Amino acid sequence: MKKIIPPVLFVICIVIMVGLWWVFPMVQFVTFPVSLIGILPFIVGLGIAKRGSDVFEKTGTNIETFDDPDILVTDGLYRVSRNPMYLGFLTALLGVAIMLGNFSSILVVIGFFVVTDRWYIKFEEDVMAKTFGDRYAEYKAKTRRWL
Repeated sequence: MKKIIPPVLFVICIVIMVGLWWVFPMVQFVTFPVSLIGILPFIVGLGIAKRGSDVFEKTGTNIETFDDPDILVTDGLYRVSRNPMYLGFLTALLGVAIMLGNFSSILVVIGFFVVTDRWYIKFEEDVMAKTFGDRYAEYKAKTRRWL
């Protein structure tokens, strides 16, 4: 799992969602054209992820999940969420699930959330705590993990 970076997992989840929708459609909870409302969270989610990424680029810090962090980013969306890029991916996946409108897609969204929350974020938080110590502890105490 360590070799799968979060954007790749995001794309894999979309492929799985579409595959399940195609091969093994479960109960439809949203039908066309109402399902098109999923475009909104998809676009918003991608925008949130991009803005989170832009802050890393602007500060010149490392964005790679498994590389050591060099700057503690607390500006922009990071004032509201410690993980806006993951929040953006999750929101975008929810949009895809709404567009596909079937229950199996929701299961993939839940799977993404669990893997992200329990694997990626936990790994990153451990590294951040070791790297930035009290500064990270203060940031963590005042800023929520997701939203």
